[in-house]
Amino acid sequence: MSEHIVTAYDEELTKMAGKVAEMGGLAEKAFADAVSALVSQDLDLARQTIKQDERLDQLHQDVEANLIEMIVRRQPMGQDLREITAATRIANDLERVGDLAKNVAKRVIAIDSNLQSKKLAIGVEHMTELALSQLTRVLDAYTRKDAEAARQVQEADAEVDAIYTSLFRELLTYMMEDPRVITQCVHLLFCAKNIERIGDHATNIAENVYYMVTGERLPEDRAKMDETGAT
Repeated sequence: MSEHIVTAYDEELTKMAGKVAEMGGLAEKAFADAVSALVSQDLDLARQTIKQDERLDQLHQDVEANLIEMIVRRQPMGQDLREITAATRIANDLERVGDLAKNVAKRVIAIDSNLQSKKLAIGVEHMTELALSQLTRVLDAYTRKDAEAARQVQEADAEVDAIYTSLFRELLTYMMEDPRVITQCVHLLFCAKNIERIGDHATNIAENVYYMVTGERLPEDRAKMDETGAT
């Protein structure tokens, strides 16, 4: 393969990674905005978050098309194939993060500024901080091709699961003590589950980053602390 072709291929891989990183930025913002809208009961921000998901979906389609084209034209092997495979899977996870953020925003509209106690949203907010940190760190690991940072993100998912389990029980207690908050708590439970799933997607990304860099799989028997049985 000539030096010119190799350089052009490297440029394509770099451009591909840049588009995935752009998806990551959009997914992070959607996630942060959705929970901010929940805590502040900002219906306008919730609607904007739902609308902005269209941009993430379009970018996902563009990335998929570009990756398929690269595979057909370049027939990559080894490290290059791992980079393209990882980018495909990471883009899929980021698209799902956007969908989950949109689901949270829809719950904000369903609550309709009727969150009687912001104390109910504190646990959700804390859980978000951890899951968002996971997402930010794993996207940085992808950009830097840092396998060790990716491994650390995978290990941190147990903390998000534990908080979700604790929050689930706390919200159930609120509902038993005060039937007036049942509707709000159900919405918050769905929001919390969406956030927990975002943490899972960050873990999926970590596993793909690790494989992309090392060619090896992270152990799949990590601890899962979600004891609620919710799906």
